[in-house]
Amino acid sequence: MINSIDLKRLLDLMGSKQLDALTSYLAAEVRKLAQAGADFGILAANTPHVVFDALRSLSPIPLISIIEVTCQDARRQGLKRPGLFGTRFTMQGRFYPDVFLDAGITLIVPAPDEQTYIHDTYMNEWVNGIFRPESRARLLAIVARLKAEERIDGLILGGTELPLLMRDVGYQGIPILDTTKLHVDAVVAQLLS
Repeated sequence: MINSIDLKRLLDLMGSKQLDALTSYLAAEVRKLAQAGADFGILAANTPHVVFDALRSLSPIPLISIIEVTCQDARRQGLKRPGLFGTRFTMQGRFYPDVFLDAGITLIVPAPDEQTYIHDTYMNEWVNGIFRPESRARLLAIVARLKAEERIDGLILGGTELPLLMRDVGYQGIPILDTTKLHVDAVVAQLLS
């Protein structure tokens, strides 16, 4: 079952830092899934995980976290300093670092001007299905800088549109963690268990 929620409402609540209202909104939507008979649920995006812990505590069904499954894969690969791309909310939020720090992994985010570029391009292009070669080139330049200057050993694509632009298995010798694929793999494993 899919309950497609209002992206604009979600982003407006996040942008105005109304996280309690966001949690209530998402909890009501998860309850709809539970009432329809779902055994478990997911938030099929990274950004709303900003309220995942609060949402999990209100959910009538178990929830599978995209952050937790990504962290498990980073640990499996022995990563210690992966970079993180995503929306501004994802790159600046605590929801990724808190999970990863508990696993002994330090996340590296782009510089503030790079975060602005990634977020703005995400919202203006990628969410709208626009994937330009020059946008990919700029992302790869940011990856190269993070590898050279920050010594990242992996890259987390913390946005579900990013794998459409960054399809490589690895770049400059670092693995790319496709959070969407990792989340789907966890869902399939749950379905088959």
